[in-house]
Amino acid sequence: MTQNILLLPGDGIGPEIMAQAVRVLERLKADGLDITWDSALIGGCAVDATGVPFPQETQDKAQAADAVLLAAVGGPQYDILPREQRPERGLLAIRKVMNVFSNLRPALVYPELVEASTLKPEVISGLDIIIVRELVGDIYFGEPRGIEMRDTEFGNERVGYNTMVYSESEIRRIAHSAFKTAQKRAKKLCSVDKMNVLEATQLWRDVVIEVSAEYPDVELTHMLVDNAAMQLVRNPKQFDVMVTGNMFGDILSDAASMLTGSIGMLPSASLDANGKGLYEPIHGSAPDIAGKGLANPLAMILSVAMMLRHSLNQVEAADRVDAAVKSVLAQGYRTGDIMTVGGKKVGTVEMGDAVLAAL
Repeated sequence: MTQNILLLPGDGIGPEIMAQAVRVLERLKADGLDITWDSALIGGCAVDATGVPFPQETQDKAQAADAVLLAAVGGPQYDILPREQRPERGLLAIRKVMNVFSNLRPALVYPELVEASTLKPEVISGLDIIIVRELVGDIYFGEPRGIEMRDTEFGNERVGYNTMVYSESEIRRIAHSAFKTAQKRAKKLCSVDKMNVLEATQLWRDVVIEVSAEYPDVELTHMLVDNAAMQLVRNPKQFDVMVTGNMFGDILSDAASMLTGSIGMLPSASLDANGKGLYEPIHGSAPDIAGKGLANPLAMILSVAMMLRHSLNQVEAADRVDAAVKSVLAQGYRTGDIMTVGGKKVGTVEMGDAVLAAL
């Protein structure tokens, strides 16, 4: 049966890196993979065309597709817009509409890129961890939120407020996702919270402990988020799978990405309860290099591999894409963000050429 993919190139470097992902899909389709794809607007380009960052047409297409592949959204020109019109609201909206509550973010150090990391080789060599981030709750979605005038001890002034909130059910389902991920790996799970000062994360810890009873084969540990941030830099290989809430996961996964040498190397998968997913590189739209042919497309291409593996169940094709990326790195091809001594510096299209040649 033909599997349908929705492509969302978005803003900044998004269209450039998506073009290289499409080349990979075209090759796989030519080799017999039964897939088709369509595209739609999201983020700033959607605001420009329709006035909203997540148009109804895009929503309908996303819900009808078997998987969604997204590149990047945002740009400084949109920062002056009302918050509900900003590109990032489109990203939050599609996650909520698709109910992709489980975000898997691997941080893998390729042997060829050990030198690209700012950390000592002995600290990060062989690193292979996954951060499981809850994606549709927490302070990013909690209500009430806003900025308003209030009387304070300093007088009548503006006050900003947000709400960190988690229900037991939201915590329970992400915990199950994390434990199942850990079962497929080294059977170690570290849950990250701030239970010493935040009641919402006290509940988080309590529920994760309750769920752990169903996974006696997985070793569960707990760590406060500030310590976890330090430990990721000091001794990252102590971790295998980490699970945490939306805001902490946002920060920790970006920190983990830099252990690998570049945020341009890491894909992510966001899955619903049935395995349907939204796939995207973890980096942003990089407006400073957009249109210059400098962007690293490898995280985008690796997102294709994750999509093939997790939502389309095309494991052989996924392995093929992963192997092609490893081959390209072994051959010494490098975009500027991962340049190492002796590497062959290439641009976006040239890196795509190299991946296709290795595919």
